[in-house]
Amino acid sequence: QVQLVESGGGLVQAGGSLRLSCAASGRTFSSYAMGWFRQAPGKEREFVAAISWSGGSTYYADSVKGRFTISRDNAKNTVYLQMNSLKPEDTAVYYCAVDLYYSGSYYEVYEYDYWGQGTQVTVSS
Repeated sequence: QVQLVESGGGLVQAGGSLRLSCAASGRTFSSYAMGWFRQAPGKEREFVAAISWSGGSTYYADSVKGRFTISRDNAKNTVYLQMNSLKPEDTAVYYCAVDLYYSGSYYEVYEYDYWGQGTQVTVSS
C-alpha cells in the first residue's frame, strides 16, 4: 500500500508563487516515477508534470511549461511542484500520483496507481 499526502496549496494572487509537496510512504519511493495532475470544477483531471524515478527526466504540460518545475528528494520521499507566474486558470485541486508499473505514457491518468487526496490551489485575478 502506498500513501501520498499533498500540502502547500492555498490562495495566491495572479503572478504569485506556491510550492506543493507530496510526501510518500509505503513503498521504495525512489524506484518509481511520480506525477502531478489537477482538476478544476466541471473539468476532467489533467496532466501537469511528471518526473522519473531518478529525477533525471521531467515532463510538462504545455500550459505550465516554463512556469512550473517538478523535482524530488528521494531521501525525504517527497516530490515537489514549484509554481511560478500563477494564472487564474491554474485554479484547481492538485493531486500527486505514483506510477508503479510504467505502461507507456506519463501524461495519462490511467498510468498511475495511487493518488493523494489533493490540495486546493486558488489564483485570484
